[in-house]
Amino acid sequence: MGDKAQTHPGAAGRAVAADHPASVRNVVLVGHSGSGKTTLVEALALTAGAVNRAGRVEDGGTVSDYDEIEHRQQRSVQLSLAPVEWDGFKINILDTPGYADFVGELRAGLRAADAALFVVSASDGVDGSTRMVWEECQAVGMPRAIVITHLEAARADFEEMTRVCAEAFGADDPDAVLPLYLPLRGPEGPDGHAPVTGLIGLLSQKLFDYASGERKESEPGEDQLPHIAEARNRLIEGIIAESEDETLMDRYLGGEQIDVKTLIDDLERAVARGTFFPVLAAAPAAEGARQGLGTVELLELITGGFPTPFEHPMPGVTTIDGKPRELKACDTGGPLVAEVVKTASDPYVGRISLVRVFSGTLRPDETVHVSGHGLADRGHEDHDVDERIGALSTPFGKQQRPVTHAVAGDLVCVAKLGRAETGDTLSAKDDPLLMEPWQMPDPLLPVAIHAHSKADEDKLSQGLSRLVAEDPTMRLEQNQDTHQVVLWCLGEAHSDVALERLRSRYGVQVDVVPHKVSLRETFAAKAAGRGRHVKQSGGHGQYAICEIEVEPLPGGSGIEFVDKVVGGAVPRQFIPSVEKGVRAQAAKGVVAGYPLVDVRITLLDGKAHSVDSSDAAFQTAGALALREAAGQTRIHLLEPVAEVTVLVADDYVGAVMSDLSSRRGRVLGTEQVGSGRTLVRAEVPEFEIGRYAIDLRSLSHGTARFDRAYARHEPMPPQIAERIREQAGEYS
Repeated sequence: MGDKAQTHPGAAGRAVAADHPASVRNVVLVGHSGSGKTTLVEALALTAGAVNRAGRVEDGGTVSDYDEIEHRQQRSVQLSLAPVEWDGFKINILDTPGYADFVGELRAGLRAADAALFVVSASDGVDGSTRMVWEECQAVGMPRAIVITHLEAARADFEEMTRVCAEAFGADDPDAVLPLYLPLRGPEGPDGHAPVTGLIGLLSQKLFDYASGERKESEPGEDQLPHIAEARNRLIEGIIAESEDETLMDRYLGGEQIDVKTLIDDLERAVARGTFFPVLAAAPAAEGARQGLGTVELLELITGGFPTPFEHPMPGVTTIDGKPRELKACDTGGPLVAEVVKTASDPYVGRISLVRVFSGTLRPDETVHVSGHGLADRGHEDHDVDERIGALSTPFGKQQRPVTHAVAGDLVCVAKLGRAETGDTLSAKDDPLLMEPWQMPDPLLPVAIHAHSKADEDKLSQGLSRLVAEDPTMRLEQNQDTHQVVLWCLGEAHSDVALERLRSRYGVQVDVVPHKVSLRETFAAKAAGRGRHVKQSGGHGQYAICEIEVEPLPGGSGIEFVDKVVGGAVPRQFIPSVEKGVRAQAAKGVVAGYPLVDVRITLLDGKAHSVDSSDAAFQTAGALALREAAGQTRIHLLEPVAEVTVLVADDYVGAVMSDLSSRRGRVLGTEQVGSGRTLVRAEVPEFEIGRYAIDLRSLSHGTARFDRAYARHEPMPPQIAERIREQAGEYS
């Protein structure tokens, strides 16, 4: 890195199949929306020869073309793969969405990759969500590097942005976040802005000029050397501090000139270990140019400094019945273990699964075992099936180009896996295994929908099942209390994309309706009721009278029925009928149409007729008695209360606590979590947090996340309960 002058383009227009894990590099691009990740992917593909000078693949599209929704929204909404070849290496570049609603796609990319390239815009800086992803990578020791884009912006300052990155990402050791190159600026234009035309290699002390559209190497002038001396010395000290050679620092401080090759070797080892995080710069190629600024340097870093799949820790693997299974990392001859990291539907090919192979070798047309466990709460039933896979391919724009195999460590697209869902494990059919799933964010924004027409209703179930099979960050709920179909999403943009896919991909039009909260009713005090159902006109008569007493019970008690009839006033065979009647009425509610809970209903007395009494008559009498008792006292409406935990940057703790209080929340306490973060615990009525996923993101500038769990139902304030009763027709 830094002193290689020759470029090594790949072969444009052909699929790349790796034969050995050592020749594979899997890198995921991370950064906020608009930081330039997709543009960078295209620039790297151009430099590697995967696309032509116009940035197009053979079919006329770009290497990042995939989803029509992305073109309409002008932003990435899903994980995409762009494999390129460079200097004998296959580089799988995983482009992830930067918008917070699609963090599930980002997590899938982190699972599939061995290193992360954080893309930071020189004009926008580092946002809170990017810092949170950095901390996630840090927790698992994932190697990282930083590339600064948008250097063409009028106020772009590479040195200042490097300082910002060191402050944001290098809290433990700012000297571990240092630039490898400095930008070389051309003459100032009429607006006073000097464009970046090349880079100065700090280790090699070479100039790499991209002004002609192709990288050209030269020696710096004497006047330029002092400019780079301070940055070069700091970089060398930072590299030596991470060196495994403990004598190197003493030799350097003693005045010895350390060989550049030694420094590069130590740098590459430190990057691969995840202890040093180089900062680079990049810009897209100008029209007609062969290379974008900094792309050669990035490709050299990826191939030389980022780890091989051998260095990726093997995720936990068990047998289907949960027994641990020890496997050698990235063993091409070992048992087949692969994971579906992304599922998509192609209108011509059908379902396509993006798979990371962790062990063994995957070949087309073989039968594999597909295992999916642990996501039943999100609408994904556990499943174990054998399936014959179709062709293996790698994506180039909208094309799928066939490959003959995929070795351990590689990424490949698999066709015709009809049952496989995102997160599933593929293994040998005679040796079925299961991989420990990666962490998925909880979808916390409810979107209630119903079919737009009868024709849509017929297709809705299948369309929704396919949608959640592709996206495990989405949860499908058929709410038995409110009788609503609810899609739980990560945010508004996430729900918009889901509904658009339902329409465009599966031909299902749906309408979004207000989300209903599961309310309950209960008695505020003891009350009595008499149910009289007597009909004697024409035919067989009906006769049933019962008297009950209803008293409230503690929360969570449900419905308790007690028989205290004496003297046979209600014949024994009809007592279960009374119970059935009151329970049926309790399920329907007694005031606003919500289920009645937490009461004891005692049958005290009644009357029967030897001929006209019946099971149906006493059921009706029981229901009438309960309704009459409800009219004798006040009925509480009970609303669900959630236990909410918010992890937020310290700067926004006050705003979050104030907001929770305004939502009728009770803050239970706070605690410090790590450096600069606070965990806020509160209990908040679910009525007040339907859109909290959206509001919290705005309130905290993307620095907070929250979890919610049902705590209990408790009485709603009278003024709100009265409003709900008035709207009972709408909510029932």
